This record gives sequence, structure tokens and C-alpha cells, in this order.
Amino acid sequence: MSSASRKTLSLCLGLVVVAGCGPAPSPRNLGPIDAGGGYQAQYRDPPLNFAETPMLQSERLNAARCKPFAGGAGGGDGKAGGLAHHALRGERLSRNDLVDIRVADDVTFVGNYVVSRDGTLKLPFLPPIRAEGRTTGQIEADLISALLKDEFYDEAPRVSVRVADFAGVSVAVSGAVFEPRATEIGRVSGDDLDIARQTALGASTEGRNLSAAIRAAGGVRPDADISAVELYRGGQRYVLDMRGVFEGRNAVDVMLITGDEVVVPSRQCFQEDLMRPSPISPPGVSMFLSNLTVPATGNAPSAIGREVREVPYGTRMMQAVIDTNCVGGTRTTSAHRSAILVTRDPVTQVSTVIERSIENQLRRPDRDDYDPFLLPGDGIACYDSSVTNLTQALLAVGVAKTVLP
Repeated sequence: MSSASRKTLSLCLGLVVVAGCGPAPSPRNLGPIDAGGGYQAQYRDPPLNFAETPMLQSERLNAARCKPFAGGAGGGDGKAGGLAHHALRGERLSRNDLVDIRVADDVTFVGNYVVSRDGTLKLPFLPPIRAEGRTTGQIEADLISALLKDEFYDEAPRVSVRVADFAGVSVAVSGAVFEPRATEIGRVSGDDLDIARQTALGASTEGRNLSAAIRAAGGVRPDADISAVELYRGGQRYVLDMRGVFEGRNAVDVMLITGDEVVVPSRQCFQEDLMRPSPISPPGVSMFLSNLTVPATGNAPSAIGREVREVPYGTRMMQAVIDTNCVGGTRTTSAHRSAILVTRDPVTQVSTVIERSIENQLRRPDRDDYDPFLLPGDGIACYDSSVTNLTQALLAVGVAKTVLP
């Protein structure tokens, strides 16, 4: 190796040592994170002296930005949107549903029928009977009227309309959910078919409920106004109060049909009480993780497995940091680690990067004020301490000396 090459290598190694000893620059963000204007108040930087600031203020700061509940101040008691729930309750038929129809003492109309694409049941010798969005009781009443009107009977016959099998439905979900999109719910795969139930009458399903559609669209975001969830069907707008889902009472959950549109409004604030598992919450948080300073041979030795990448909804940053083996170890070399959270504001779609000193975060009493909740798709990277960085740099210098003549 030439003299010039040796000098260049020595200079580079010297810079590595200096960089290993110095602190990394703080992340820069477009949003007003430092002023507490982030999606979560927990994103703001912790003060150097916690004794000078009030403690446990994040929940109050988050709530201060909330718009009033569109469904009223009630606590999910069903009064808000009660009329809508009454108009939608019960099992509602949708296109492609399989229906068993029987008319007493008559084999002409007995059989299995599928709700057509236009939403009607087509029985022989009768005009189409509207079925989509209606209950079996309503269809029975219309069928009796049709039989009397066409003079098949002089007096009302006994009629039975029962669902033999519910088909999947396509609905659209938008607004304050993590994955707004059109989705199909309620379809049962061939491996999950129950033959005994397929041959029996009185089929039922929870897979076509409103909660299933919201969950299929990623679940409600923390800024969602679940007091006034909007359901559009057949040109009608219904408003449903779903706060009972989180309160353990009176959960308003209606059955959907193909073509329904669901809109979840936003309160424009972060609500900590929505950051817990529920039938309309995200099924969990899938993250992007890294805790490697020196590349490893695989994820298993680095503790980055499926159980670490997927954590329960409501998990906080420091819980994930512990889960990825970024905490603990030799105090001399590990006490000054830091962790970075890469997230995205689901309202503005602007990315945010938050850095925390792990040891400082663990030891300060107001830690919960600066420990963000994780959102689906967040990323966490852990960095070793300055001592570890310096050690690695010195090792590199030692290796360089052994290869240089």
C-alpha cells in the first residue's frame, strides 16, 4: 500500500473514532413536534429538568385538541343513533345469499333461491320480490301479498323464508381508519365450511357486521369519532354510536350488505382511551425493527422474530425497545443507548422521527409523558452507546494495523 493510501486510511479511521465519541444530531421534523403539536403529545422532546415541568400532562394535552363528539356527549348508551340502529337491526339479506322458501301444502314455490344481482328473489310465476337489505320477515309478508294478489290462494297461506347460507359482501370503509378501502367481509373459505350447518336452516354470521368491516379496513385510528359512525345504504344515511364497544355495554353492531359505505369521522385529536384492543381496533401493530450495530448472520440471533415484529395494539415505544433486546446488558457499555421511532401522522401523512435516550427515559418519573404509543407500520431502530461505538472504532483501527505493512 502506498504512503498516500496509508495516510488516507488513517484519517478515515480517526474520523470514525471521533464520530463514535460524539452525539448524533437530533432528528429534524416538518411538524411542530417540539411545541407539542405532533399527532401524539408524547412525541414532544422531554425537558432536561423534569422538576421544572408538570408531570403526566400528555393525556390532557391530547384531549385539549379534540372536537366535540358528533354523536353527543353521551357515553355510548345507544340514544345517539338509536333510530338508525332500530332501522338496521336484525339479519339483512344481500345479493348472492342462499334462501330456503317453503309454502305450506304447495310444492310449486318450495326450493332454494339465490338473491339476484339486482337484489331480488325470483320465484316462478311471481314478480320479483325485493330482498336486499331486508329481513326474512319482511320478505315473508311480501311473498304472501304476491300469492294473494295473483290469486294463487284465497286466504293467506303459511310461508317460511329462512337463510340457508350468507354470502360475502363488498363494502367501502373510509375516514379515520388505518387502511381505508373497499373490502370483502363474511366470506368463508372452503377449509372452514361446516357441512352440518350448510344443510341446516337458520344460518347466521358475525362476519358481515359493521365491526368486521372496520377491522378489515385496519381498525379505527386514535383520532376517530366513534360516536357518529356513518353508514350509507340505498341513498339513506344512518348515524351509529359505537362507543359502547370500548365501554363493555350496548355495542351497536349492524349487519352490512353489498354496496354499503361506512365513514368514520375524526375528532382531530389523539384519544388515549382508544389505544386498546377492541372489536374495531387494529388486530395488532406490525413494526419494522433494527437493533444491529454490526450485521448479524440472521434475525434469530438478533431477537428480531415474528413475535417481536407483531405486538398488541396499545404497546408503547419503550415496551417495544425492551422487546427488541435494546435494553440491559453490561452497564459500562450499554447505559447510554438510544432508540429512534419512525412514524407517520395518519391524518397529514407526514413522517416524524423521535429519538429517546433509553436510560434517561427509563429513570425519569415523567417517562409516560414522553413514551409514544406505537401505530401500525412504525419503525424502531436502536443505537449502541458511545463507549460501544468507540470500542468498535478502536477494533477497526487494530484490524487495519494488522493488515498494513
